[in-house]
Amino acid sequence: MSRISVRGFAVASATAVTTVGAVVGVASGSTPAADDNNFEATAADTTLLADIPAGQQAQVQTASLTQQADAQASAADAAAKKSAEEAARIQAAKDAKTKKRAAEAKLEQERQAKKAKEAERASRSEVRSTATFAQQSSYTVAQVQAIARQIVPADQFQCFSNIVNHESTWNYRASNPSSGAYGLVQALPGSKMSSAGADWQTNPATQIKWGLSYMDGRYGSPCGAWSFWQANHWY
Repeated sequence: MSRISVRGFAVASATAVTTVGAVVGVASGSTPAADDNNFEATAADTTLLADIPAGQQAQVQTASLTQQADAQASAADAAAKKSAEEAARIQAAKDAKTKKRAAEAKLEQERQAKKAKEAERASRSEVRSTATFAQQSSYTVAQVQAIARQIVPADQFQCFSNIVNHESTWNYRASNPSSGAYGLVQALPGSKMSSAGADWQTNPATQIKWGLSYMDGRYGSPCGAWSFWQANHWY
């Protein structure tokens, strides 16, 4: 059994047929062709199916067919695995592209929303900055708060009010003798508020406009300023 060629019984059988032809040729007196020598060398290394005992021929045939079936099954498994991997790769690429597009769309939406919000805030700030209020010799707390409600956005008023309550208790003439902070929002120094108006010392509207601009510029909004104030007790 150890001499049986891995090419299987089909090759052995073909060799046997060729051998018969060669014998016939010799018997008729013909000269063997050059290929006959190659055949003899091959035949010398190959055990013919006829040389195997009859009781073992079926086993050899079965083993050969089993090997062929195993080889075909392995090839089919490899092809299926390769196909599955390729399909997974293509799907992963599609998913990545879809996620990227979704992320880009979301980012663009956020940019547009931020841009619109900034434009709206700028528009409101412009309107408020040019709003005029009749100058008075003095103002009550209620009057100052009424002016603030007209200047500060409604959704930011409570945060603005919380800061003013802590900084000056709505006293537009409040002054800190040690630091020099002045006014409703305790600007330091108070002269900073002159950028909003020359009457910053006596006009609460000017102080409110400056305070709102400061909070928007440094913290994004009065509520941003209030969050910082709560954590640090200053802003």
